[in-house]
Amino acid sequence: MPWYSGEQIEAARQMTAMEYLRRYQPYRLKKSSARNEWELTDHDSFKINGITSQWHWKSRDIGGICALNFLVKVDGMDFKEAVERLLREDSAYIPPMPKEKESKPFALPERYCNCRRVQEYLNQRGISDGVIRYCRQYGLLYESVPYHNAVFVGKDTEGIPRYAFLRGIYDRNGKPFRIEQAGSDKRYAFCVPPNRESIRVAVYEACIDALAHMTLEGGTAEKYRLVLGGISAPKEGELRKEGKKPQALEYFLSEHPEIREIEICTDNDFAGRWACGQMKQAYQERYHIIENLPQIEGADYGDLARQEAEKKREARQKYGRGR
Repeated sequence: MPWYSGEQIEAARQMTAMEYLRRYQPYRLKKSSARNEWELTDHDSFKINGITSQWHWKSRDIGGICALNFLVKVDGMDFKEAVERLLREDSAYIPPMPKEKESKPFALPERYCNCRRVQEYLNQRGISDGVIRYCRQYGLLYESVPYHNAVFVGKDTEGIPRYAFLRGIYDRNGKPFRIEQAGSDKRYAFCVPPNRESIRVAVYEACIDALAHMTLEGGTAEKYRLVLGGISAPKEGELRKEGKKPQALEYFLSEHPEIREIEICTDNDFAGRWACGQMKQAYQERYHIIENLPQIEGADYGDLARQEAEKKREARQKYGRGR
């Protein structure tokens, strides 16, 4: 291994880590959700600023700016080898490409013998028995074992389950359990079908919002109710270009050419209103758009259904005391 002078080492330090990655290993970079921030495909907790080149590897609690420190501390290269690498015009060292994780085949969680706990939980959230029965009738909702999660099922046009979302019914420390089943295909999101032909689809951020709104509308099943599985929106006050079209909605529309109307039922907060505006802009030339966000600012339809159920309980108690 050759010996390098201080001047040569200083020259090697001139290249930033971001410049090195963009020039020689762009395939390792992927854009994060934060502004001007990038990640590495082979290190989940590694973040680097695209302008300043300031990088930080959170899991190791190390950071820097120059490519020399990056090669030594992140790629594990010998110091002299790293200097030699940076002083040469041509790239010779390329870390091995990360192996792609094998995707697990999709399978629904095991079903419990009844749906009593989930029904009680959804009733507490203001969702009616009729709506729950309707979803169970179509095989879209059941209770799993061993943790008694509510399982919301997404199916393809042949009625084959392709997606499942699990929602815990016991919130611990205010943090509910929410997870997609391994192997789920996001195109086949949870969708409550109508009981007749329909040209309208209503879209929601969450499964409970869809069932809550259906309850508030008297359990009517005259339209599709599609769940987007959350939305991607900037923080309030942050500038951002146009968002992506929701994957679940895009696929649904491709499979249902009869649809003429899109009813947007996102939450009435900044993110929900932003998503509503983005969808309206994206689809208004081809579809009739109905903006139907909850009337109360900051609320979702789950909040409204719970409030309505609480009013009915109070009315029943008051009537009982007056007899």
